[in-house]
Amino acid sequence: MRTTELVIVVVVLAVGVLASTSFSANVTYDHRALLIDGKRRVLVSGSIHYPRSTPEMWPDLIQKSKDGGLDVIETYVFWNFHEPSRGQYDFEGRKDLVRFVKAVAEAGLYVHLRIGPYVCAEWNYGGFPLWLHFIPGIQFRTDNEPFKAEMKRFTAKIVDMMKQEKLYASQGGPIILSQIENEYGNVAGPYGSPGKSYVKWSAGMALSLDTGVPWVMCQQGDAPDPIINTCNGFYCDQFTPNSNNKPKMWTENWTGWFLSFGGSLPYRPPEDVAFAVARFYQRGGTFQNYYMYHGGTNFGRTTGGPFIATSYDYDAPIDEYGLIRQPKWGHLKDLHKVIKQAEEALGATDPTITSLGSNLEAAVYKTETRCVAFLANVGTKSDATVTFNGNSYNLPAWSVSILPDCKNVVYNTAKINSAAMIPSFVRQSLIDDVDASKSLGSVWSWINEPVGISKDNAFTKPGLLEQINTTADKSDYLWYSLSIDVKGDEPFLDGSQTDLHVESLGHGLHAFINGKLAGSGKGRNGNSKVSLEIPVTLVSGKNTIDLLSLTVGLQNYGSFFDKVGAGITGPVKLKSAKGGATLDLSSQRWTYQIGLKGEELDLPIGDSSQWNSQSTLPKNKPLTWYKTSFDAPGGSSPVALDLTGMGKGEAWVNGQSIGRYWPTYIAPNSGCNDNCNYRGAFDADKCHKNCGKPSQELYHVPRSWLRPSGNTLVLFEEIGGDPMQLSFATREIESLCSHISESHPPPVDMWSSESKSRRQLTPVLSLECPSPNQVISSIKFASFGTPHGSCGSFNHGKCSSARALSVVQKTCIGSKSCNIGVSINTFGDPCKGVTKSLAVEASCT
Repeated sequence: MRTTELVIVVVVLAVGVLASTSFSANVTYDHRALLIDGKRRVLVSGSIHYPRSTPEMWPDLIQKSKDGGLDVIETYVFWNFHEPSRGQYDFEGRKDLVRFVKAVAEAGLYVHLRIGPYVCAEWNYGGFPLWLHFIPGIQFRTDNEPFKAEMKRFTAKIVDMMKQEKLYASQGGPIILSQIENEYGNVAGPYGSPGKSYVKWSAGMALSLDTGVPWVMCQQGDAPDPIINTCNGFYCDQFTPNSNNKPKMWTENWTGWFLSFGGSLPYRPPEDVAFAVARFYQRGGTFQNYYMYHGGTNFGRTTGGPFIATSYDYDAPIDEYGLIRQPKWGHLKDLHKVIKQAEEALGATDPTITSLGSNLEAAVYKTETRCVAFLANVGTKSDATVTFNGNSYNLPAWSVSILPDCKNVVYNTAKINSAAMIPSFVRQSLIDDVDASKSLGSVWSWINEPVGISKDNAFTKPGLLEQINTTADKSDYLWYSLSIDVKGDEPFLDGSQTDLHVESLGHGLHAFINGKLAGSGKGRNGNSKVSLEIPVTLVSGKNTIDLLSLTVGLQNYGSFFDKVGAGITGPVKLKSAKGGATLDLSSQRWTYQIGLKGEELDLPIGDSSQWNSQSTLPKNKPLTWYKTSFDAPGGSSPVALDLTGMGKGEAWVNGQSIGRYWPTYIAPNSGCNDNCNYRGAFDADKCHKNCGKPSQELYHVPRSWLRPSGNTLVLFEEIGGDPMQLSFATREIESLCSHISESHPPPVDMWSSESKSRRQLTPVLSLECPSPNQVISSIKFASFGTPHGSCGSFNHGKCSSARALSVVQKTCIGSKSCNIGVSINTFGDPCKGVTKSLAVEASCT
């Protein structure tokens, strides 16, 4: 590491909480914090959902979480993932919960196990298995005996598994908390008094399982003692527990928001996330969890919603592919360092909060040996100068400064010291123009999915059936098929305009008339219903109407969400422009087929003998299965499949589903702001990008699912696409950027309360290549003075030091990392009397 000026480096105590993989702890709580072996702990936690990554990814994700300053990993337990059929359990592969918990322990971190078993989580059916819906007399999440019996059975199953492996802290394991139920208080009203009884029963049931660690209920203001009620939201600084004997805990700090098919891409600025966290600890909080710290991928058919996208990136500090997202990860890491430095004082006492003016506030934690202060400006427009303990401090709008000694500002939430990284996807076509005969994906084969009824288990019923009750979610697809005879004298012939009208609860449908696609319709997140009216051409005599109804993940949230239906419930009518005649087909005898013929034949595995590769590859043809083989992209970077050119469907790699794809569902043209102002309260609609573009084009393919060569890719395409346009891509870091002003605090690591007499420290711009074998190879931009713009689009301001580029090049090129003091001592003074900054963009190779 190179530096252009002397810096004081202070060794900071490691933030790891566990010295070994075997540790025993007594976990209790008081009004301030969780107590572990009698010691109050101020803890930082992050959510990683084990099914949304792979076991091969888990150790790296957990280590990056630890490196980012986390003490605890929080995860839900997904009931329908583990018990797809009643009494038949699956804890293998991505479902290996015990392996995940042990991996967290091996890294020296604690676990918060949120058993639920309702999880929401944008997960299919909120985590409930569909078979639960068919138990006679059952009503979900209320004082209902059949439901309570099943909920207790599964909860006890998970607790017993953890106990058998000695994974609770009371047994020497990492689990220090468990959660029962989930955000029930948000939806409890319509359940009435049986809902209140259910809350008390849930609490008592959980306590009876004797885990030896505290239980929590989130968003549950009436959580009975000793259950701790906790907060979920973008901000929880104003939250108060329902008892003076319980600590202030935040189980979900939403680091971004989920992506929906048909929606633009939400994101949350790191300055605002840091502001929310600092405010929470400022006002007495002692346990905070990021939801998500790594969001991951909704593989297979696990998405809820409906219409939740396959990517569950969530703008989390670790991105979907397992790479750290900078500067969010680093900015929060610096915050965690300061909080951990102040942990003893924060846990020892309640804060003393005073006003410093309008929208200005100080909170002080003072003991006999320590004094820690938080200074906050919750105003959204104007920076402020405040006087505190006789000293003057500048507070940017919507920011918190932390003074670990009540004197020196070591961290401000609005001033980011961490470098940003610009990621990019480097594409590798499935077609190699040099040698097409041997190329990656040069040979495609296909199978046509039959239109309408093709399976032996089809059945006929009068009227229109609700889809979920019919399919039990065994497939996204349900065929509704009807044959009608049209006589020559009926108004639906003779060239008159005839329309087919279909009403559906959703989530999408395709209408075929006499084997040909006549039209399609789809819902959207927030309104899944479909109303389709399309012109059709009928013939004299027999006509076949085949309606393919499809789901895109089942409802996962809301009161009685389990009762929300799907599919074509009617009416289904033919309408003629000739005399206004209509023919209601709703009550006719319809023939039904659950799922696709290709699913019955296990085509996703790719080894059927029916694949056709002898004739011309069909393109833009609905209901087509495609298959090709390919070699894995070189290197070790994460891999994505770019499905541009395809319509809608599902993709499998070596028999593993990488999820639903839908690159033709385009986000609205409005509502985006690539440079969203972090100042002011954040909500899910505030900051979006990628308007007017496909919601998701790139789909994660885990490296562990790939072989070096001979991989099989299978696609099921619903509406038509061109597989020849597909390409693989690897996720790379294109550039490093940083922009540090003279008013930034010095790096957190340079501060120590032990350094009583030290010269004034200066801000430092730091760059570090993300991969161990990379070095900084070029400086794309460097300016000291008044540069402006954002990472990737910096520009020189009215004043700029002529020495900036050469100083940065000399210091950084050829090194994995470099530090540069942001000072006129380094660059000279190009404009006296003006606060200057240093902006740099670099490349690594």
